[in-house]
Amino acid sequence: MTGSSPQGIKTVLHPVSDLAKAKAVYAALLGIAPQTDSSYYVGFEAEGQHIGLVPDGGPQGMASPVAYWHVPDIEAKLAEVTAAGATVKEAAHEVGGGRLAATVTDTDGNVLGLIQDR
Repeated sequence: MTGSSPQGIKTVLHPVSDLAKAKAVYAALLGIAPQTDSSYYVGFEAEGQHIGLVPDGGPQGMASPVAYWHVPDIEAKLAEVTAAGATVKEAAHEVGGGRLAATVTDTDGNVLGLIQDR
């Protein structure tokens, strides 16, 4: 192991078919308005967690919610998990604000997300 321990799951993205309806449900659930509100992404910050709504699964084609593990070194963690049998689904890439994101699939096809804040 490389010692690039994850900092926990702090971000969960949900694909939604109707952004306006989903935004209302999540605002009611969380008791807050979204902090990011656009036609391609709605994000809520609640109790140290980021909950994101992605219309129609976004360009990454999400079919189910994806939990993102926050890591100090995304490339090191990608190398570690692929060496253990995971497959890169979406390579590390900039998603805004200096944040890098990537996804892998585990040996059963479950999608796992990784995020590194710079």
